Amino acid sequence: MKKIERALISVSDKTGIAEIAHQLVKRGVEIISTGGTARLLKEEGVPITLIDDYTGFPEMLNGRVKTLHPKVHAGLLAVRDNDEHKKTMADHELPYIDLVIVNLYPFEQTITKENVKFDNAIENIDIGGPTMLRSAAKNFRDVTVIVDPSDYKRLFDEMEDNDGAATYEFNKLCAQKVFASTSFYDSLIGNYLEENTLGTEMFPPTRAFGYRKVQDLRYGENPHQQAAFYKEIVQSEPCVTMIKQLHGKELSYNNFIDVDGALELVKEFTEPTSIVIKHTNPCGAACAKNICDAYKLARATDPVSAFGSVLAFNRTLDAATAKEISTTFVEAVIAPDYDSAALDILQKKKNIRILLLEGLKEWIEEKEHNCKGFYTRKVVGGLLIQERDTKMVGIDELKCVTKRQPTEEELKSLMFAWKCVKHVKSNAIVYANGMELVGVGAGQMSRVDSAKVGVMKAQKEIKGCVMASDAFFPFRDGIDAAAEAGITAIIEPGGSIRDKEIIAAADEAGIAMVFTGMRHFKH
Repeated sequence: MKKIERALISVSDKTGIAEIAHQLVKRGVEIISTGGTARLLKEEGVPITLIDDYTGFPEMLNGRVKTLHPKVHAGLLAVRDNDEHKKTMADHELPYIDLVIVNLYPFEQTITKENVKFDNAIENIDIGGPTMLRSAAKNFRDVTVIVDPSDYKRLFDEMEDNDGAATYEFNKLCAQKVFASTSFYDSLIGNYLEENTLGTEMFPPTRAFGYRKVQDLRYGENPHQQAAFYKEIVQSEPCVTMIKQLHGKELSYNNFIDVDGALELVKEFTEPTSIVIKHTNPCGAACAKNICDAYKLARATDPVSAFGSVLAFNRTLDAATAKEISTTFVEAVIAPDYDSAALDILQKKKNIRILLLEGLKEWIEEKEHNCKGFYTRKVVGGLLIQERDTKMVGIDELKCVTKRQPTEEELKSLMFAWKCVKHVKSNAIVYANGMELVGVGAGQMSRVDSAKVGVMKAQKEIKGCVMASDAFFPFRDGIDAAAEAGITAIIEPGGSIRDKEIIAAADEAGIAMVFTGMRHFKH
């Protein structure tokens, strides 16, 4: 590699930039700089050449055009051992640029500010920076390009070990970071414009996603799998990326999935609610007058499965509830707040993860929610994308299809069960009594098996409960299983070609049945 002799520096994040510039000057590197970076370096006593002096062309259009000049990009893109390129550079008296240190206008920070104006966001779209980065990265064989400030030290080490040059492998690594960075940057812009522009397609021909890494995880679903956690940049809805961990070990891959599942279910309820999640499925759920009673009722749904579970609450967690939690092993607890006594009790448990999600209760109690976004699932060779399943029927939208109408208490219980079954893996059947989950049949290959599993798993009295099914019954055997268990009312989407047979089976058993017209498969 050729020794680095000329560098172009233009950064938004100026952390450490004066130090790197001084080190480069000590090595005899000429520095070209722009705008605010140039002013800072001058103030720090770093000798520089201003970009307009270098190009012979002034910055213009309020700084929109600074580095978009052939003298800059020829210096970056020229292949050093290409005779035609060398002749062109000599004929036009164009110098080579060997090092670029650039990071971009703070578009991300701008759009995440409260009440940001659209025009201000647009002005923070960087053009010259990404262009220089891409030019330098394309020619990484001859040009070193730094977009990540954490690479400053590595650059110095490279130059120290290689007589002022950088190795091919280091340059290649930095180039990869550049293209990942500019891709991420462009995805933020594209997604921001999509959200702020009428008529954009929900599923355009191409789609980019902008995620920033939060942390590396110890491993994935299994110890032999590596994993990391990334977050979406623009997010206002309380969610797993906003969690503050107050105590315990770092969350694992599986913990994140279970915490997400617990949160999405607890968001369905405005009443004091406790959710118990195990392996992504609720194995307990209840609403009560206070959070402690809700937890005791939820845990009683399936005390065995509650061991090693994740708990979610939509109220401040108090000392009484903390005492109840501390009687068994749980992986994690998440709540909108904790009183000091509750924290003292829980923190005595070394391994429990105590998670805080501020604003959860207030968000749940809002009348209208802005629940945008998509669910994505990777398959080998592709990606599936769908809208989030955020819809929920109201009690006045239910259609009674049987001779017997459900009672007021049954309707209340049916709505509770319907909210729960939405968050159970398909095929899904749940049984509920009042505002308590009683039995859960999850993830079976046939719906009647889910119905039977739910009865088998029930630790509370199943007779007199209501049943919820996430999709229609294809045969009457599911209704017959419900009748045998003593179920009094059923809620399901309807829509089977055998609906008449299904309804007749319910009528034979004296079961009230309502259709929602909406399915909630969760694969």
